[in-house]
Amino acid sequence: MKNDLLKFITCGSVDDGKSTLIGHMLYDAKLLFADQEKALKLESKVGQAGGGIDYSLLLDGLMAEREQGITIDVAYRYFTTENRSFIVADTPGHEEYTRNMAVGASFASLCVILVDASQGVLTQTKRHARICNLMGIKHFVFAVNKMDLVDYRQDRFRAIEKDIKMLMAEFRYESIRIIPLSATEGDNITVKSDRMPWYHKGTLLEYLENVDVSEEGGNKNFSMPVQRVCRPDHTFRGFQGQIASGSVAVGDTVTVLPSGESAKVSSILQGDKEVPSSGKGRAVTISLDTEIDVSRGCVLEKKYNLQVGSMFAASILWMDDDSLSAGKNFYLKIGTQQVPATVMNIKYKIDVNTGAELPADTIQKNEIAFCEISAGSKIVFDEFSGNKDLGSLILIDRLTNMTSACGVVAHNITKENNLTWHNMDVTRELREAQLNQQAITIWMTGLSGSGKSTISNALEKRLFSMGRHTMLLDGDNVRMGLNKNLGFGEKDRIENIRRIAEVAKLMNDAGLIVLTAFISPYRSDRRKAKQIIGDPFIEVYVSTSLQECERRDVKGLYKAAREGKIFDFTGISSPYEVPEHPDIVVDAENLDIDECVNLILEGIEQYLKHD
Repeated sequence: MKNDLLKFITCGSVDDGKSTLIGHMLYDAKLLFADQEKALKLESKVGQAGGGIDYSLLLDGLMAEREQGITIDVAYRYFTTENRSFIVADTPGHEEYTRNMAVGASFASLCVILVDASQGVLTQTKRHARICNLMGIKHFVFAVNKMDLVDYRQDRFRAIEKDIKMLMAEFRYESIRIIPLSATEGDNITVKSDRMPWYHKGTLLEYLENVDVSEEGGNKNFSMPVQRVCRPDHTFRGFQGQIASGSVAVGDTVTVLPSGESAKVSSILQGDKEVPSSGKGRAVTISLDTEIDVSRGCVLEKKYNLQVGSMFAASILWMDDDSLSAGKNFYLKIGTQQVPATVMNIKYKIDVNTGAELPADTIQKNEIAFCEISAGSKIVFDEFSGNKDLGSLILIDRLTNMTSACGVVAHNITKENNLTWHNMDVTRELREAQLNQQAITIWMTGLSGSGKSTISNALEKRLFSMGRHTMLLDGDNVRMGLNKNLGFGEKDRIENIRRIAEVAKLMNDAGLIVLTAFISPYRSDRRKAKQIIGDPFIEVYVSTSLQECERRDVKGLYKAAREGKIFDFTGISSPYEVPEHPDIVVDAENLDIDECVNLILEGIEQYLKHD
């Protein structure tokens, strides 16, 4: 065994027996004081049917927890056996208290996830496994509890064991152990059960006493976020904090980030004792031989190559009751730094059951998402896999000061450092003046077969005859060129529309009137297109009904979709979200082409007047 102390968390679905398991472990291992044991037996007789011992009372300390028979808050317990010392966090199973569970996971090196043998792997089990993985836990124990309710059957355990291994296949972990047990009966907790002779490995406590959770990965070079500047008098100035990685010695040259200034270490204090060197996990006071600008939030490092920037990608667990949308502002806290920040983009959210990456406009409470975050100033950070202290973050609501999300840094976004927007001498306004027109985008949306392409083609001919300079972007034509690498799934549809919007913006900058004919089925994508392109953006809804579009079925696509030959077909197997407030509505089912074109021209008349 390489570690004196093991910090672990227990989690799982509601009523899986987390508190009972730890309580029984403490009781059987004789880790209770005499008065605790006596009080436990007395309370159990009052509240427990049959007079048996209710081991969960040792951990469920709140009155509400005891009344409801559930865990609400995180309960920490400290205990020591002959072989090891432990800190255990017993966390809630209710989805409502997922944020409490995440707090417990943030401190742990190992998780014990309980699975009810009578129910198997549930959604909350999967959510907790993903959160533990997100928080950097690499050692997993799955305690298949309540084996007494399934008559200690081996086949039931093997089936659950298979589901657990399938769930864990997508994660990177260093160790996993799956143990069948009964928290109420005490099977395989501290003593090997004779009711499961088919299980040949050790007990839960035996495994916890011997599992090696030493951290071999991560950067070995020195880094320390500065927590406080200590200046008791004019003769001493020290920088206090906990060493996040590596070691430092007197005489070492360290760099202060984000400024990049360097100085030599003149002394190191641990408490009030001066030491020649110190290492990871130690709280120290470091003084330098040169007066340089260092304050709370700065980072001292030695040959580390930490990231300094203001944009990065992160995986986050959203914990606020209100949903998260791109553009929302927070306070970002990484290490000892706290700066204003904005969630610039939600790349996708994680399906808790399958682990699939799903396109998302908003994130709801307890969902996990991958986002791009922009800080209001330069900050120092690292990827979470290399440095937990400088790779973990929280987002704080700027109004309530409540923690809205926790997460980990995935990677730096370096494009901010490599790209510069160049303002050209020939501007959009000059091009518009030369063409004697105002550049606009006319965005037509509607079902396949609604008449978008036919109407936009006729509209372009009418504008061309009026002497206007135009460009028509049609869905099929663009997919045969620019977007030929995209499919028709939701994620590819979103990217298809994003690219079109960027092209339309460039064409508007060239002074052209741009017409687009795309199904663009999602409201969120059309909103993003408008954000990219800017005004004037005219949304035209071609409101032909699904029945009429199927009746026309010029390309035979609806027929093929009904027969199951085409998947993700809008209107049949994929949704179409009708515009809520379009600028123009064209009833192509009851109006002829010329009437539709006239209706659109009337709607954009103000933009066609240009001297």
